[in-house]
Amino acid sequence: MTLSTDMTDAVNVSNVSKRYGTVHALNDVNLTIARGEFFGLLGPNGAGKSTLINIIAGLTLTDSGNVGVMGYDVVDDYREARRRLGLVPQELVFDAFFTVREVLKIQAGYFGLGRENDDWIDELLAELMLTDKADSNMRALSGGMKRRVLIAQALVHKPDVVVLDEPTAGVDVEVRRLLWRFIRRLHGDGHTVILTTHYLEEAEALCDRIAILNHGTVIALDTKQGLLDSDIGKMVTVRIVSDHPVTHVPDSIADKVRNINGNTMTLEIRRDKDSISDVLGTLTRSGIRINDLHTERADLEDVFLQLAYRNAR
Repeated sequence: MTLSTDMTDAVNVSNVSKRYGTVHALNDVNLTIARGEFFGLLGPNGAGKSTLINIIAGLTLTDSGNVGVMGYDVVDDYREARRRLGLVPQELVFDAFFTVREVLKIQAGYFGLGRENDDWIDELLAELMLTDKADSNMRALSGGMKRRVLIAQALVHKPDVVVLDEPTAGVDVEVRRLLWRFIRRLHGDGHTVILTTHYLEEAEALCDRIAILNHGTVIALDTKQGLLDSDIGKMVTVRIVSDHPVTHVPDSIADKVRNINGNTMTLEIRRDKDSISDVLGTLTRSGIRINDLHTERADLEDVFLQLAYRNAR
């Protein structure tokens, strides 16, 4: 599968703000997404993700600031910018009275593509396992199949940048794995993918770099590994089970204790500063006999929740 390419940055968001009444949906947002990057856009509900996606796609105007797609301004050069971007919306929007193939041919027609695009449509149908449904009406498809058709629609004009807004929302595990494989191949061919998702394991598995939005502001922007290596990412949760209820904790590690419930104690330590063996030794010397031990390193979900909570507070 080969889409078109360009040497400029894929997306450039410069000082973008957007207000709805008294609500700042976006507040001076700056982002640069490199060509060929797999970029994650995360944030809680109401963070401004959909507003930003709609602005990048040219569906919503900014109050201030500029956005470019492959070097084309999404307002001044709308046609060229839109031609280089494919958007997979979160909502299942479709015309129930057309077949799958008709939907794709109509979409291709919006970009001036005719029969010369039929081979590409056939390839998309095959890649997304929709060939046997090509002549079925959209209303006859399952939710997962409709989601796959939306992805095919977004790619039918061979865009450079593909924006996936919650692409696996509401689909079963099998369809989710299919879409993951397809998205990985798309990115592996060297094309730019922008993903918004509430499934943090998706972002952790797929994205090279991640921006976290909250209240219309970028509160974190780093590589996936950079976020995991942050102070939050360096935290390790240690859960121990003693042979008797824990009634006291040595003063030297009291600041690491997060919870005590009968025989179970939960501690948080930083792996770059604290030694688990030293903490366990301190507990043992204080008379706490450990029967069971479980450790868990912070993942992207922990980082996300901590940053979002801190920003909200």
